[in-house]
Amino acid sequence: MSETELKTDDTQLAVKDVSGADAPEEPQHVKNWYILKVQVNREEPIKRTLERRIAVAGLQDSFGEILVPTEKVTEIRGDKKRIVKRKLYPGYIMIYMEINDATWFLVRETPGVGDFTGAAGKPTPMQEHEVRRMLALEDEDPKMSPQLKVGYQVGEKIKVKEGTFESYEGVVDVIDLTSGRVTVILNLFGRSTPVELEYWQIEKNLS
Repeated sequence: MSETELKTDDTQLAVKDVSGADAPEEPQHVKNWYILKVQVNREEPIKRTLERRIAVAGLQDSFGEILVPTEKVTEIRGDKKRIVKRKLYPGYIMIYMEINDATWFLVRETPGVGDFTGAAGKPTPMQEHEVRRMLALEDEDPKMSPQLKVGYQVGEKIKVKEGTFESYEGVVDVIDLTSGRVTVILNLFGRSTPVELEYWQIEKNLS
């Protein structure tokens, strides 16, 4: 039996493969948020397919919202800045539903769907603080400035590819995710000197 972990800021969601298990018995008319394993890079199409199948089957009362967990990040390419959504957990979606024979088989028989997360053949509802965090990310105020997608980590070796210090090698010391500026430690005149650069002025040093 394989096991994967979905990491959040303050918890881990244990994900176990329970393929082939019998439909679990749950109290009827009780909806909870569950995590569903799906094919990677097909999260949105699978979400839309589930929504269509639910409507065709007339089971709207047994389902609520279906979400692909995302967060908003800012990317800068050249001199252009844009806000994009990035999937938090590729290969997983959230679904609010009541568990019974009809809903369980509808979801499991949807193309691209793997299984619910859980153990011993029983889908495990998400914990309340996990749900709150995911929903908060979905409801972020678009006027707020999202964090930049910088692509570097503190302590990582880099090489300056543009600007006054082009070709210098150094180490990332501080990352400002709001402004996109990165402070790197360069060896200037025989001394370790902190220099603030735009994140697009540097690249990873793979040598």
